[in-house]
Amino acid sequence: MNRKDFITQAGVIGSSMLLAQASWAGGILTPGRQERIGIAVIGCGDRGKGLMHTLQTHLADKFEIRGYSDVLDFRLQEAKRYAQSSAKAAADYRSLLDDPSIAAVIIATPLHEHFRVAKDAWLAGKHVYLEKTMTYGMDEAFELVQLVNSRPGQTFQVGYQYRASPLYVRVKQLIESGAVGQVTQIDCRWDRNNNWRRPVPDPALERQINWRMYREYSGGLVAELLSHQMDFINWAFDTQPHQIAGFGGIDLYPDGRQTYDNVQLTLRYKDGMVGNFGTTLGNARDGYLFKIKGTKATISLLTNTGTFYPEAAFKEAAADQIVDGVTGATQIAANDEGGYAILPEPTRDGTIYALEEFHKCIRTGDTPSSNITTGAKGTICMALANESLYSSTIQTWEDSYSERIHARG
Repeated sequence: MNRKDFITQAGVIGSSMLLAQASWAGGILTPGRQERIGIAVIGCGDRGKGLMHTLQTHLADKFEIRGYSDVLDFRLQEAKRYAQSSAKAAADYRSLLDDPSIAAVIIATPLHEHFRVAKDAWLAGKHVYLEKTMTYGMDEAFELVQLVNSRPGQTFQVGYQYRASPLYVRVKQLIESGAVGQVTQIDCRWDRNNNWRRPVPDPALERQINWRMYREYSGGLVAELLSHQMDFINWAFDTQPHQIAGFGGIDLYPDGRQTYDNVQLTLRYKDGMVGNFGTTLGNARDGYLFKIKGTKATISLLTNTGTFYPEAAFKEAAADQIVDGVTGATQIAANDEGGYAILPEPTRDGTIYALEEFHKCIRTGDTPSSNITTGAKGTICMALANESLYSSTIQTWEDSYSERIHARG
């Protein structure tokens, strides 16, 4: 793959070229104009404000924040700093959906609200960027699949940002090329050492602010953290787990929470792989850890850097295996542990690449790499994992799940 093809796949080219060709104006692509896409952010908690900051700091030439919404007044006040004064602040997001100057929305509400807000936004004719996990439950995911597929003229993207990162795109290419060999083991962690609580100014707001800790609103640590790595494996290997076994508990913070603070999942794939996905709130030493182990090499990933470690019999060919149109311009040398950097420089925050891809797909009509079909697959993985955790049973992926997420009628 050459440099141009690689960067295109990563979703990071084309902004200047595409802007010269077309721009968004009142919902129509207009050749030769360079207006920004009007966008609204629904849900102004930590993630919502972070997305607004990214839009303002890195993507102000592509998007203009014209509205933001949250049911909590103090969240709206906090969000003001991330938008210009002309942007509309709304307690009811539906008023933003009625605004014709807003062509797209980002949804960063608590998980249990994802389906309702996404459905309303889609039916209002907006392009939708929906944070992961796509929906709380499988039935919602299947219904959303049908709805989104009924309107192919709109762009629907799910916030699994690694699918747009140049690093993770390159890792996918290495896997597909055979450079890693036959992969049998995947080891993933995403650990923290804190209680995961947000401060609550009024006890009456406990469940609204700390929604992640209550099962009626949240998919817990599986949805919020491990789903990213699970989704990447689905994407890189074009697969999904066949069986899921989960173990965990409220082992650290018996404070009234319902979602587990200590989780270990084992996923068995028909491809001959076993995936180990774990997270704890009791130790931050490993932090984010992601290892893909094949017969020819191990790939070790952080969020923005990665290293290729060849097995002994394949060391001589290792440098050539990771060189492509991007890395080929740089001298390839092993580190002290015999590993090779997959890309010469750390990548930016994955959210930037994902939102650049969202922008590109709105303009071109392309399907995002993280879309309604792949998002539904992620929801099923999360739902099965949590069912296994809370029921102490092994869960199996049914053929009907795949049939329903690929249904077109």
